This record gives sequence, structure tokens and C-alpha cells, in this order.
Amino acid sequence: MRNLVGALALAWSVAGAAEYANPVIYADYSDPDVIRVGSDYYLVASSFHFSPGIPVLTSRDLVHWKIAGHVLPRLNFHPSYDMVPPFPLTDAVSKPVGDGLRYAGGVWAPSIRFHNGLFYVYWATPGEGIFMSTAKDPAGAWSEPTLVLAGAGYEDPCPFWDDDGKAYLVHSKVGAGPGILHAMSPDGKTLYDAGKTIIEDKVNLPIFEGPKVYKRNGYYYIFAPIGGVETGPQAVLRSKTIDGPYETHLALKPGNGLKGPHQGGYVETPSGQGWFIHFNSTGAFGRIAHLQPVVWKDDWPIMGDNGTPVLKHAAPDVQASDYKLQDSDEFSSTTLGLQWSWNHNPDNTRWSLSKRPGFMRIEASQSTYLVGARNTLTQILQGPQSEITTRMELGGLADTQRAGLSLFGVKVPWAGIVREEGVNYLTYSNAGEETRIAKIDASAVILRAVVKEDQTVQFSYALNEKGPYTNVGPVTQLAKFSWWKGSRPAVFTYVKGDKAGYIDVDWFRVAH
Repeated sequence: MRNLVGALALAWSVAGAAEYANPVIYADYSDPDVIRVGSDYYLVASSFHFSPGIPVLTSRDLVHWKIAGHVLPRLNFHPSYDMVPPFPLTDAVSKPVGDGLRYAGGVWAPSIRFHNGLFYVYWATPGEGIFMSTAKDPAGAWSEPTLVLAGAGYEDPCPFWDDDGKAYLVHSKVGAGPGILHAMSPDGKTLYDAGKTIIEDKVNLPIFEGPKVYKRNGYYYIFAPIGGVETGPQAVLRSKTIDGPYETHLALKPGNGLKGPHQGGYVETPSGQGWFIHFNSTGAFGRIAHLQPVVWKDDWPIMGDNGTPVLKHAAPDVQASDYKLQDSDEFSSTTLGLQWSWNHNPDNTRWSLSKRPGFMRIEASQSTYLVGARNTLTQILQGPQSEITTRMELGGLADTQRAGLSLFGVKVPWAGIVREEGVNYLTYSNAGEETRIAKIDASAVILRAVVKEDQTVQFSYALNEKGPYTNVGPVTQLAKFSWWKGSRPAVFTYVKGDKAGYIDVDWFRVAH
């Protein structure tokens, strides 16, 4: 298979063509915010319940990106991020919420800024408050999170340091609005007041969220999406004072097949060329990133083609790079690849890259269903199509243990092995209903998931790398949206009984 969008972008890089194609990131890096420091660009995105949290991407040209690191090694906001039982049993397949689980919680809409030699990232968790962390190197270690504003119900914070050295924090509230301004200490750690509502207009600015603050030519600007994730446009507000009043301009509207060109960050190249990177919701692929040119007219930003999103455009006026999002893994390193994250905080005593070098060993956790299983290893699905193949050895399985390959999300379709009374059964599962396909006597199995642009998956299996591959289960429609995220390739194992076994994952390969 071939990713035609990626091929076009790569052709620009290799052949020197002066054009790029959207989306520039066909992967679920939702709520993106972006900055430039020197010749490097850095992007952060929502990671919700997945651990590690807050991926940091880097680029040299705003078109090709790779993962540089993560802000949060673990989510230490609440014991539920450790999947502490008991888990809720009601509607567990589609909506696992409550004590013991934090799906759809975690990191919402982070912002990134660079100030006085430090990188700053701010984010909110809907149940705990607004946090910040700093680093000298965004690919290195970040400081322990500082709780800036405690309490539930806050979202989408963005810091701002003014020319006079004064600092501010703007954020929204869960439920999308209003916009609130706080005075803040210059180190970004302490709020000086309870906050002032500076933006609230439910008629003209419905579902106000994701505010990003900038200053240009004496104006304070707040870039903010309105109208909701699926179909909302991008608004820009401006004022001569940071606390308003603000006037409003719609800078980017639905069009060219994009129903909701929604929420992102503004950045300029060294020459002053303006760009806006934003998401567009695409169902099972999540919220993927598009890049829009920005020109300024009468001190208002005009995005895309006079406010309509572009699908192709002249490339940014910087040297192209060959960065690529990481995906395949032979598990030959002693550290986990940056492409990987866990469904919640992992139990680090139950996985290893060193117990059997060259393999990822995962010990089964006890659970009655996959969504409640700890140490499910996932990565972001890349589109518009992907072929995901993994080989796992089965000698460590225990009775009642499940192991396999999933497109992790609501209804969690998967193909894999169920061991019962000493026999391994090839199994297909969707929405919690398992179907036995065949007995497997081999010591290893190769599982494949082919995801197509129509957002379906076909699982198959083979007993050696050359095949043949045999379909497992029907073509399955992926869930449109799963706890604010798209579907994700995942390797998993869990056990229903008392005795836990393990799997050794040999490799994980992704083709586009």
C-alpha cells in the first residue's frame, strides 16, 4: 500500500518541488499547538488517558514531523490513571468511566511556549486542574508538574508574557466557554487572582474553547475555535488591551471537504511567513493536522485561500527535511520507542525489553475485558491506510489468557489467541463478543490488521512471515471516536483467571 498524501509531501522534500499536500500529519495529534525556536518547530497535542503524556513533535519545515519526546513520563494526577480496581462493569465495552479508569480524562489541549531560555507546556485535566512543566530541551527531561489552578472543570490553558514582563494565563472551562484571564507570576507557576471573564458571547462565539494568545503590531490576539469539534470554524479575536473588549473575525471556515478546520496554533518562519496548523476531525483516524498559509490584512489574519482551507499550497520558505513519524519496532532497543504509549499508566514490573533481548515481554494483567486490562501497548494510527503486522510467541500463555492485535477504541475489535484448558484458539472479537476461528498448535502467530481509507479493518493471520495470510473475522467498521481519540493499533494480553502468563512480541511492522 502507499500513502499518497505522504508520497506527495516526500516528493517535495526529495525532488525539490515547491508544494505540499494536506494533511501534513495524517495521525491523531489533536488540539495541536506549535512554536518555532531558531530553525526548529515544536508541536504538542492532547494525549488524554494515554501514558506517557503530551507528545512533543519536532519539524524543520512544518510539513515533515517526528516524535522528539514526552512531557509526562506518567500521569500522576489520580490513582485511577493506574487502573486501580474495582472497575465499572456497566457498559464497560463502550463507556468505561468512574472509579478505577480514566478514559477520556488526562491531558486536554496543551499549549507550548518558549520564554527566557525555557520551554513551557501548560495543560488541564478535567478532573484535577491546570498544570505546567518546563524544560531546557523539549526532547529531554521536563520538570515535575506544577499545579497552577486546582479544581475540576478547567480546560485549554495558554500562558502569555507581555513586553513589560508581566505574565498572564488564559483558559476556558469544560463545556467550552467562557474565556478567562488571570494575572500570573513571571515564572508561570502562581496565579495572582481568581480570574476575569474576558470573552463570553454564546450567540456569535458558541462553544468557545482552545484559546491561544499572541501579540502583533500593538494588538492582543486570541485564536480560538468555535462551534464544536465536528463542524466549527476558527475565530480570531483582537483588542488593544489584554483584558478586552475584543472584536471578532472568522479566519478559517469549513470548505474543501473539511467540515471543521478547528483549533490549532500560529507560527512564523524566520522570514515572517505566517502559518496555522490545525486539526480536522476524521472519525476513526482521529483529529489529523492540516497546515494553512496565513497572510495579514488590516491587522487581521487571513488563513488558507481567503478563509477556505487549502489542500495543496506552496511550501513554507524553509529547507525541506526528511523527518518521519516513528511506527515500526523490532524491539531491539533497551528503551521503549517514542511511538509507544500505554492505555493508562503501565505496571512497569510486568513488561520488559531485557528479560528476553529482542522481544517485548508483556505479562498478563487480570481483567474481565480488554478495556480494563493494564499494559495495553498502543501507538497512533497513521492514515489514510495502514498495514500493521506483528509476530508474537505463545509459549508463556496461561489458561483464560487473551493476547493479540487490536484497533483499540470503543468496541475494541481484535484478533488473537485465547487459551482454554491447554489449547490455543485463534479468535476474533468485537464489542466484547468473541468468535473462535481455529485451533493453533504453532508456538507463534503472526497477526495483521489492514486499515483502509474507509475506516474499516480486516484482520488476518499467518504461521510464518511468508504467509499465506488467512482472514480472521469480517471486515469491521472502526469506531468513529473513542474517548476523544481515534482508533489505535495495540498489542495486548490479559487473563480472566488467577494464573497469569506472558507473551513475547518479536516485532511490530507498519506499512503505508
